Amino acid sequence: METLSKLFSGEARVRVMRLFLFNPEGFFSLEQIMEKARISIKEAKFEADVLQKAGMIRGRKSIHLILVKRRGKVKEVKKKIICWHLSPDFEYLLPLQNLLINTRPLRPNEILKRISSVGKLKLVIVSGVFIQNPDSRVDLLIVGDNLRRGSIDRIVKTMEAEIGKELTFASFETADFNYRLGMYDKLVRDIIDYPHQKLLDKLNIKP
Repeated sequence: METLSKLFSGEARVRVMRLFLFNPEGFFSLEQIMEKARISIKEAKFEADVLQKAGMIRGRKSIHLILVKRRGKVKEVKKKIICWHLSPDFEYLLPLQNLLINTRPLRPNEILKRISSVGKLKLVIVSGVFIQNPDSRVDLLIVGDNLRRGSIDRIVKTMEAEIGKELTFASFETADFNYRLGMYDKLVRDIIDYPHQKLLDKLNIKP
């Protein structure tokens, strides 16, 4: 019970846990944990320490080349830093994977709500991680008018931090999408013809 009590405590910990569970072969430094989970460096260190004590991850020192600025010049120097990786023999690994990976990370209405401000949406499709289909070409397709690419990028980055996995997404202006659809563009057809879920469809797309 002590191990379980360490594992579940706040959104930051869930983000870090998902990062390691979705990337079981990955090694992450504190800076990488901070960047990918979108938490502070203090939170990253704290959560890494807790998860290591619980036995979920292991730390290993390795030599990395880092850039440092000295006397106005940027140089590469070797530095030993700790990187953490998922412990494959952690006793609760399978239950955690079932709980945090094999469940839908965000509800459909939540996804729509988040992207509703990026433009005049005409079609929104989710696949991949959102329907537990690792063979999908994309996780998210957004079609609309006057789409704001910067806003889409920021929203996707936030979702990636919460889910713990980089998302593959595509966005098209309506005219461009309709052209690609009519020309049987391979990416568009792969999305439409294979398992997916429509969250919004004002274009009446047929399979």
